Amino acid sequence: MPERQQALSVFHPAPPHALDAMTAFGTFARRRGVRRLWIGQSLHIESQLALAGLAARLPGLALGTAVALAPLRHPYQAAVEARSLGVLSGGSYVAGYGPGALDLQQRLLAAPYERPLRAMGEYVSVMRRLLDGEAVDHQGEYHTTRYALPPMPGAGAVEVGLGVLRPGMARTAGQVADVAITWLAPYWYIAKALVPALERGASDRGRPAPRIASVVHAAVSGPGRRTDEAAYAAVGPHLRSPHYCDMLRQAGVAVDPADPRRGAAALVDSGVFVTGTPGEIADGLRQYREHGVDEVIVNVSGVLLAEGARAALSDLDAIIGAYGGAC
Repeated sequence: MPERQQALSVFHPAPPHALDAMTAFGTFARRRGVRRLWIGQSLHIESQLALAGLAARLPGLALGTAVALAPLRHPYQAAVEARSLGVLSGGSYVAGYGPGALDLQQRLLAAPYERPLRAMGEYVSVMRRLLDGEAVDHQGEYHTTRYALPPMPGAGAVEVGLGVLRPGMARTAGQVADVAITWLAPYWYIAKALVPALERGASDRGRPAPRIASVVHAAVSGPGRRTDEAAYAAVGPHLRSPHYCDMLRQAGVAVDPADPRRGAAALVDSGVFVTGTPGEIADGLRQYREHGVDEVIVNVSGVLLAEGARAALSDLDAIIGAYGGAC
């Protein structure tokens, strides 16, 4: 399979409410030969459980989370779940984690992470060491683990990912993660701000820099389709978030958490939300590859939310075909 075909993955565009609907996207991913099917954190059917159910129906499909929420589980439990999914799927698995928004932390934790970089550095490091078979003895500022995973011969390949938004977390990912996972980050910002920070973090620890997997939102343009509305449907809550808006402003995109609809239009105008013909979208996705991204994850959630699953799958099919026909 050509390199560019291997680089393209698909994001499941909505939290799963039923396994049949999720299986439709998994079947599509397998038929089109994309690299991996990713899912975000779901509080409907929980993400790891949904992926386990999907793995039973579609064994061998590579899977990933972009990103699950660290406040929901201890890193030991996260390692158990990650290894379990590697075994159940029979394919590679990326266990991607992030700290979640401040509001979520306040609702679930005794106190929010005062130092989220430290919290996630500990979390991912403990996960990786457990998955590597180490008997971990860690008493940190945020997490304590004095335990090992029981041996399990034949466990599948698991990478531990960390959600990355700004250079501070990128440096942390460089120190401890296998994969740095971005969301809404423009390719030029990744190359200028995140790649150097990843490399600095890796150099700190004398290890290779993690590869980058980027979730890129897209919608094919067409008669009657409002791409700015699709963008708003997909990421409206993110455009109300100060930390996402700060990242986008650093990248030169004019967004304001007080006006998310205008922010959605700015995402389309700047090309962060990639629109146009399938060929034009494919060209936009290739920019990510050319600026240091290893795995491009196409997300058509705006189309799904506005027009339904059939339209979303049609867009994905056309984009993949234009990108290189990974089939």
